[in-house]
Amino acid sequence: MKLYEALEKQLKTENNFVSDNGELKKWVVMNKAQNYDADLIALLLEDKELKEKFFIDIKGTLVFNQNLFVQFLEQKNYLNDSYTQYKNKVGLSIDGKYLKQRNKVALVWPFKDCVLEGGQSREEDKREEIFFNETLAQDEITQLFEPKVFANAKTYNKEGTETTIKFNRNSELNRKRELPENTITDNLIIKGNNLLALHTLKKEFAGKVKLIYIDPPYNTGSDSFGYNDNFNHSTWLTFMKNRLEVAKKLLSEEGCIYIHIDHHQVGYMNVLMDDIFGKNNKVQLISIKTASPAGFKTVNPGPIDVTEYIWFYTKNKGSYKFRKGYVPVGYNKNYNLYLEKATKLSDWKFYPIREKVIESAGFENEKEAKDKMGKMWKKVYPVLLQEFAYTNAENVVSIRDPHKPTTTVSNLMKKSKDSNELIEYIKENGKPMYLYKGGALAFYSKKMRNIDGKPEITELLTDFWNHISWAGIAREGGVKLKNGKKPEKLLKQIIELTTNENDIVLDYHLGSGTTSAVAHKMKRQYIGIEQLNYGKNDSVIRLQNVINADTSGISKAINWEGGGSFTYLELKKYNQTFIEQIEETKDSKSLLKIWEQMKAKSFLDYNVDIQKQDEHIDEFKKLDLTQQKSHLIELLDKNQLYVNLSSLNDNDFACTAEEKKITQDFYQIKKD
Repeated sequence: MKLYEALEKQLKTENNFVSDNGELKKWVVMNKAQNYDADLIALLLEDKELKEKFFIDIKGTLVFNQNLFVQFLEQKNYLNDSYTQYKNKVGLSIDGKYLKQRNKVALVWPFKDCVLEGGQSREEDKREEIFFNETLAQDEITQLFEPKVFANAKTYNKEGTETTIKFNRNSELNRKRELPENTITDNLIIKGNNLLALHTLKKEFAGKVKLIYIDPPYNTGSDSFGYNDNFNHSTWLTFMKNRLEVAKKLLSEEGCIYIHIDHHQVGYMNVLMDDIFGKNNKVQLISIKTASPAGFKTVNPGPIDVTEYIWFYTKNKGSYKFRKGYVPVGYNKNYNLYLEKATKLSDWKFYPIREKVIESAGFENEKEAKDKMGKMWKKVYPVLLQEFAYTNAENVVSIRDPHKPTTTVSNLMKKSKDSNELIEYIKENGKPMYLYKGGALAFYSKKMRNIDGKPEITELLTDFWNHISWAGIAREGGVKLKNGKKPEKLLKQIIELTTNENDIVLDYHLGSGTTSAVAHKMKRQYIGIEQLNYGKNDSVIRLQNVINADTSGISKAINWEGGGSFTYLELKKYNQTFIEQIEETKDSKSLLKIWEQMKAKSFLDYNVDIQKQDEHIDEFKKLDLTQQKSHLIELLDKNQLYVNLSSLNDNDFACTAEEKKITQDFYQIKKD
């Protein structure tokens, strides 16, 4: 038996590798091989001939020769199923070779979730294969990233919506934030492929963005925003890398990026970010407690997963201005003394705080409190203690060791310990330090700061954030997402740490719009990019709610009263429209109608022979629906998914007068 026959026979014993019409899903097998899938390897080892061909014996250990196996799968004469034969007949091969086997082409993965992958059409189904890796000639790749034409531009404000044909460029505001006077000052929401949108933004916003926050697909196979996040690692990393490289160009020298991720990809993201932003610009990995060990989580084996992570990198650590953050905390038991001040330092007196709490509650001593309140005293006392310490923070103190004391201070500390006297020392900045019993007095009032409009006892923010509640956030902003949504308080904290009012904030995985909603309320300029449409839970709906005085999230904390505006834009679609129609189609009859439209209006790959496609249309009809969809998508020229700026005045693309005006204004092109 020939080797390819033996391989085909063995692979067909696994149902997941066989299509409904009995043909091998070679793209599934190839993806399994690229991921060193244990079940596939076990299947190959069962056959002696396959074992000898595709495994190497290294000192008694068999090692899977992945490269040889994949190369064998890609050979022209192997697995030459009806789909492959059909592709050859209609022109998707040159000189007898598949396009991706030719030296003159390069593999690229510039797309997100709905362009090039094959397999099931429903997001809830588990996909067994990755992209049908698109091939573009080297000289065509740059065309893909050309700036795009804008369409359907409109501005949303409290009065409603209006068609937009001109952007605001507030010169006074731009001078204040040290940006070119002609920089756009509108808030922007852009619908379209996020990689292409990022490249489109370069001319206007390169070097101007102060903060990028993204919450990308986690690559777990269960992303709640509807992304296909079941990529293999190499494709996912390429997906991330393409976007991060251009995103870095948008950041200012004082800017930074926060990437929200879970444990599945935190290590991969570390290596990728070190490569793109540089190890020297890594600030820290922030751990966030996102849940409690309760409910369905308790049935999982091992320690319960309640943590997510944020990688924090700067564009240039030398230029970045770091800020301290503070979080509210409860009573600190180390502050256990009450200081009664007097005119003369020698008359200052110290009391155990417990005595003062009991006295303030109206009892002469603790015995009386316990006699009158019984068992309730244990519950009431901590509440009274915290309230007393908070109310009397100027007089509540702790004795601490000062940080890096000078020789003089060390000597005074020793003197105070030996004599029990209170010693005042005036520091170089003119402020007093009080030394007592071998330590320095720390006043509780020093831990008090204004948080969200009210005084709170605080401590410094660390790299472990467990103070933000994730409970009840599903409906924040008036839009609902069951999982994956981030609390507005989380974004508020990040924006406060990294930006000032009117600074530019970018999120190119916008989802339900949390980043833009918080930035809007906090008076930052924002740019949000999203390709998917979430219907009534879309970011545009959420931002309209924000303008109309949404009361959820951080609104109460910052006294949000509504107002402001944002401009909505779309990358003008061309072939992307056909792709979306193909993906949504439920039957072959509808696909044939789309093919007729494609022949008349779309831009097809230059290798496609339309006449041969029509000559063999009966063979096309015999393919299963998934193969038919994949084939039609493959016929399209991916350089023309959206309309390039260079085609603005090309009649073939039929750009309207409004589209020309808003596009020319964005790029500041003088009209002919």
